[in-house]
Amino acid sequence: MDEDNRLISRRDFLRRLTVGTASAVAFSAAGPLKLFAQGESKSLSVGKMTYRKNHHSGDLVSLLGYGMMRLPMKNGQIDQDLVNQEVDYALAHGVNYFDTSPHYCGGKSEKAVGIALSRHPRSSYFLATKMSNFGQDEWSAEASKAMYRRSMEDLRTDHIDYYLLHGIGMGGMTSFKGRFIDNGMLDFLLAERKAGRIRNLGFSYHGDVEVFNWLLAHHDQYHWDFAQIEMNYMDWKHASERNTNADYLYGECEKRGIQNVVMEPLLGGRLAKLPDAQAQRLQSRRPHDTIASWAFRFVGSHTNILTALSGMTTMNVLQENVNTFSPLDPCNSEELALLKDIADNLAAYPTIPCTGCRYCMPCPYGVDIPGNFAAYNKAVNEGTLPPANKQSADYPSRAKSFAEQYKKQLPEKGLAMHCMDCEACLPKCPQRIKIPIQMAKLTELLS
Repeated sequence: MDEDNRLISRRDFLRRLTVGTASAVAFSAAGPLKLFAQGESKSLSVGKMTYRKNHHSGDLVSLLGYGMMRLPMKNGQIDQDLVNQEVDYALAHGVNYFDTSPHYCGGKSEKAVGIALSRHPRSSYFLATKMSNFGQDEWSAEASKAMYRRSMEDLRTDHIDYYLLHGIGMGGMTSFKGRFIDNGMLDFLLAERKAGRIRNLGFSYHGDVEVFNWLLAHHDQYHWDFAQIEMNYMDWKHASERNTNADYLYGECEKRGIQNVVMEPLLGGRLAKLPDAQAQRLQSRRPHDTIASWAFRFVGSHTNILTALSGMTTMNVLQENVNTFSPLDPCNSEELALLKDIADNLAAYPTIPCTGCRYCMPCPYGVDIPGNFAAYNKAVNEGTLPPANKQSADYPSRAKSFAEQYKKQLPEKGLAMHCMDCEACLPKCPQRIKIPIQMAKLTELLS
């Protein structure tokens, strides 16, 4: 059977690991961040895919993780056949970490993931899902436990490999305590881990850093197995006001021996398509590499990363990402310096830090919030915004051109002008974007 089309179970991984354990995951220090040097093979590669070893369980986890938040759609429904095909391809090419949530895809992601993965041996993949009890009507112990049990049922499994407290920090300490402490849910999840129904317990962080710091301060009590953070070469030093710089989050976890799962390595896709001037700097150095691959290589250059999640909606993106990680070539010091300089330059661009997660949707008034932000950011990246000085001679023509192109990308009813400033979206945004204010600015530009 062709190697690329063979499903490799975790048992096979472990058997192969014993052949060359000494070279598998001997992480070495290179300064305070412990970065890989270019060309070094410090991560385990089985076949082609690069793997990292879970320090607690010994799991060999693919450095590329499959984020199931944006599954392919057909006629308004999840395209299950295509999900199955993409999952089959991912597994056949070494991807073994699949991340979902009860809230993804309008609450339908877990069922679709369960259908796709249950067609394969349970030992051939790791399942990650979350306690996504964001609404106060979900804070009770009964409602939260019901969510947990539905995840097991929808995912067609009797255990979760990686379970997360979802989005800690959103709503600050008051929300965190209501969701996990006052209702006894954290104690419940700790008991589930002890019973083996949860193999690794962690949390994903957005928002108030006080909650993040509190959880790490109580690491000796809770023994976190992993922590999921937003990390990319922009967020490393230039995180939006909703988040905290990734260098701090990563460093605090690394000091305590808590491995990281990375979300948004491409910053909602924005690091896959850079402004032309910045893209040319990367392409001139590695002309055969995609722009997105640089962002993945940045994340993979940090030894404390267990896996980096990518929402791979299309087969082309899946194949491209698998190629990047098979095996991953870490950035050298010069490339890291180049990415830092590009990040510094990008921070000066007035882009809106939307990752396209769609937590803000649906809008009560039909505004396509992420669609507006994507169209605006596209104009910024392509340099097609009208000049800031409205007295410029070319302002009328460029403003007209911008408005025409903008409106081609969105239906009329979804335009920013229909925002009623109701603020229903504000508490839902992980990036803490002041959405009504941004919509008012867009409306002014479009007028």
